[in-house]
Amino acid sequence: MGRILRSAAQKSPPARRARPAIPSFALYGEVATPELQGLHIEPLQSRSPLYRWEIHAHQHRGLHQLVWLMAGPAGVELEGQRHDVQGPAAVLVPAGVVHGFHLAPQSDGHVLTFAPAKLLEGEASDTASALAALFAAPRVWSPGDAAAQRIQRLVAALHAEFQAGGHEINPVLTWLARAVLWRLAHDLRAAQQASADGLARSALFDRFLALVEAQHLQHWPASRYAERLGLSLERLNRLTHRHSGRAALDLVHERLAREACRRLAYVAAPVSSLAYELGFEDPAYFCRFFKRRMGCTPRQYRERAGAAV
Repeated sequence: MGRILRSAAQKSPPARRARPAIPSFALYGEVATPELQGLHIEPLQSRSPLYRWEIHAHQHRGLHQLVWLMAGPAGVELEGQRHDVQGPAAVLVPAGVVHGFHLAPQSDGHVLTFAPAKLLEGEASDTASALAALFAAPRVWSPGDAAAQRIQRLVAALHAEFQAGGHEINPVLTWLARAVLWRLAHDLRAAQQASADGLARSALFDRFLALVEAQHLQHWPASRYAERLGLSLERLNRLTHRHSGRAALDLVHERLAREACRRLAYVAAPVSSLAYELGFEDPAYFCRFFKRRMGCTPRQYRERAGAAV
């Protein structure tokens, strides 16, 4: 299988079929930002006009990002998936997730960028778990009017405090940023629990998702996830079926397949190399796994992703 993959690569070099390397920034357009100090907030209007309202695909290593769109439209790209959003809406971008935005002059809101350790250090375990679950995966959430107004007041207060300066010695910045994210996590969970479509998640299910996010490249069996959560495998599967309608291992495989799609689209490397990076011992098995999950081979997926650029 390895020889076949190399032959395919020779006929169509990976660098021509894959997208260019995704840039990594502290803040968009800035490789290093000394004044970030682990936390930064700015209005959408401060940077977007410089780039004609088009923020191309990029990532932030070690930094989470909350894009709070209070009003106006936005086209949001998260790991290659397009979302058309109308404010008020929250876009949650975990560290390392490839994302981009197409904004409009009437788009109004703020961008909060922070190092997780800056906000989680010394926090009670329930708050830390809530924030970890909030950024366990990229997502877009549109709150109701009351929730949006609560979040907007906190975001505005955080931005005003940030503009006042003294970032290194101002604990109010950290408190307000925690308040923004805690309120967001609380209101999101309340909305999920109130919905009738089965999207409510228990704290235990959120812990499972966070564990999958951290360990999916290790190819753990479902029983190991159950053990780490202090559950039997049967109980873990009941939990995941209740909140997602699917078995635990299926959710792990879904996350692994999503990571495979991201690397095939954005990393110019042979399929066999990506298979090893994704934790597969045999590239042929990776190809079978990918086709079973996605309905096409890795090579076919990469060609389609390249054609979409």
